[in-house]
Parts: sequence; structure tokens; C-alpha cells
Amino acid sequence: MRLSRWVVCNSCWMLILGAASGGAAAAHRDEAVYRAVQANRGNTLELLQQIVNIDSGTGDVDGGVKVAAVLSRRLAAIGAVVRNEPAESPGLPDNVVAVLHGTGTGRILVIAHIDTVFGPGTVAGRSYSTAGNQAHGPGVGDEKGGVVVAITALQILHDLHFRNYALITLLLDDSEERGSPGSRKLIDALVKAHDVELNMEPGDPPDALTVWRKGSAAINVDVAGRAAHAGMYPQNGRNAAVELVHQLSALENVFPHSGDGTTVNLTVLRGGERNNIIPDAASATFSVRFRAPADFDAVFAKFKAVTAVTSVPDTTVTIARTTAFPPLIENAQIDALAKRAQSIYTELGKSIALSGNGGASESALAMSAGTPALDGLGLVGSDFHSDHEWVDLESVTPRLYLFTRLLMEMGAAPPKKGITR
Repeated sequence: MRLSRWVVCNSCWMLILGAASGGAAAAHRDEAVYRAVQANRGNTLELLQQIVNIDSGTGDVDGGVKVAAVLSRRLAAIGAVVRNEPAESPGLPDNVVAVLHGTGTGRILVIAHIDTVFGPGTVAGRSYSTAGNQAHGPGVGDEKGGVVVAITALQILHDLHFRNYALITLLLDDSEERGSPGSRKLIDALVKAHDVELNMEPGDPPDALTVWRKGSAAINVDVAGRAAHAGMYPQNGRNAAVELVHQLSALENVFPHSGDGTTVNLTVLRGGERNNIIPDAASATFSVRFRAPADFDAVFAKFKAVTAVTSVPDTTVTIARTTAFPPLIENAQIDALAKRAQSIYTELGKSIALSGNGGASESALAMSAGTPALDGLGLVGSDFHSDHEWVDLESVTPRLYLFTRLLMEMGAAPPKKGITR
């Protein structure tokens, strides 16, 4: 089978036909873009430090507004039309949409999220820092590193007077870490109005793009019992927390906790309010990650079967499911986009791998709507959602070059829409 790829050569575009085995010679580096990337590297890291040092955990409205204001000013300065889109769920800051109009063909949607999993006060105890080739801080990789790559790439296109695109829209999502409850309708409308979606989630180490992701869902287990005085009438109570412990024990070895397939992990546990009351309610939440929708259906069915059996008399167990993101399933469209990105990387004399992981993203929503998507375009990093999250500072230049050039290619020759599986 043969493939085609578009290569930028300063101001000209040419179609190169090469064997799928990669027999074509590597393209020459776009020197104008590379010089601009090098010139903007310091500014990129300054912006990264600035927004990492603002707490913006999901639901931190003040922090989200502050980060959005910093980025909105940068976008307005390069001529973007910037607007705030109200959150679709209470307790969240506005989403930000920035639009650049060009003279070309491609309609490109870039999605990045400005929320993190860290609560207010995190920055005070653990601000942005560097050690060797790594930068650390709350949300430095997931996904503020990707946010600054997107902003800087748009700055470079502006400075190079590159307008060979019809439309570039940047969405700064307010609530991705909770499944984007504040932006679902907005995302649905935007992906349908664009030819391709590029997502700024971090790349897996040592240097990879993301071509598949697991879907993300939650299963809640709620136990109802009977309250009673813990000292005077404990025999009258029906301990919901004890029943929940039995349920957790029964569920523990039913599902795998790690690996590339379906995983189920206990993440939230609640039971009891006061030391002198037998608890009449207890609950647990499980994070379920899955490669195909049918896999989640199978997990839920197994939960129903296991929890149907109770150990504490007169207690009842109910379960409920909530889906955050569907899976991103690798297909021919994703592979074609990945090959174009890999071709761009050869301009730097580098190679980039293709991978997948259990972290969900908005790209699954794009592909579900038939809009081709490529994920993992932010900085390379790892240990996300932990106090030792990091990004590789050596990835700044190649990742910024890759994303800038990918915008140029997508603007001139966007992929065709339509799901291929």
C-alpha cells in the first residue's frame, strides 16, 4: 500500500508519494519555523511557569478565570477573536474560545484544558521548579505544558505571517479532568464545524503521540442501612459501612487494576458521620477504564451480579454508572494523521513513536462525531495527577516545531471527515 504526505518547503507545498515502509527520504527542516521556535523557547517556558503558578483545579473558579485571563491577552495580541463561553455546569469557570481566520482551506480545532486535579493552595507548597532536564509543578504536563505549546505555535504563525488555513479555533476547556461537564455541548458543536481536532494532552515518554485512549467511566456503589446509637442501641442498627466493606472485598479480585485492557480501581470511599452513630449510609466510587463500550457494559453487569448478594441483614445495595469520555479507538484516520506528524519529525532528524494509555480526553468526542483527531501533542512528561508530575524540557523545541508545522499542513491539506474503523 502507498501513502501520500504533504511537506512544507517554506512558501511552497508539494505532494510526495512514498512507500508505507518509509522508503522516502526525510524532508528538509523548515528553517523559518525552526528559528522562530528557538526564538520563542524562553517565552514558552516563562508562560508555562506563570500559569503553573496559578492554582486552577477543576471547580476553582477564581483560578480558572486568572489562567484564562493570562492566555486571553496573549491570544488577543496576535489578532484572535476571543470570547468566553459560559460553563454548562455550575461551579465552573467559563470556557475560552479563540478564533483565527486565514485564507486557506483547513478548519482546525485545537483543544487544551486549563483545569488540573489539584486544589487551592497547592502552588503555595509546590510551585513551578526545574531540576536538570525536568520541570515540575501542579499541572505542568497535564496539561499546561500543552496549553503553552498551542499558544506559542499560534504566535509563531502570526509572526511568520502564515495564513494558509481557513480557520484555527483554540478551545480552552474548563473541566476536562471531570469529563468536561462544563463544555460538552460546546465541544460537540465545535468538532462538527472543523475538519480536524488536535489535542494538547502530554506525550508519553520517551517521545510518543497518542493514537488510542481508554474510555473513562465511574460506577457508584451505595449502601443503605439503619442508624442507631453506637453505645446504647447498636443492636438496632444495620451498619452500611460494614456491608460496604463486604462488597469491596467481594469486588477486589474480580477486575484487573492495571494494564492495557479494562481496569477497575476504587477511588472514593465514604461511610459514617459521627463516632456515636451506626452509619446508615456508605458509598464507594470506582474508576473504570475500557477500550470499547461493550467492555464497560460487561463490567457493570458483573458489578450488578456481585452486589446482589449482601452480608449485613436488612441492608440494600444500589449501583449507578456515569460515563465521562468514550474510548478513542485507533483507526485509519488517526493513523494517517500520525504518519503526517511522524514525517514532520523526520525534518528534525528525529522519530516519534505511537502509543496509547488509560487517560481519557476530548479527542474521543471528536472521533465519535466523525472528525479526525490526533492526541498527545503537548510536552512529553509523566507522573501526572501526583506531586512529582514532570515534563521533559528537551521536548520543548521538537514538540513546538512539530505542532507549528502540523498546523501548517492541516491548514493547507486537511483530512477528510468520516469515521473509518
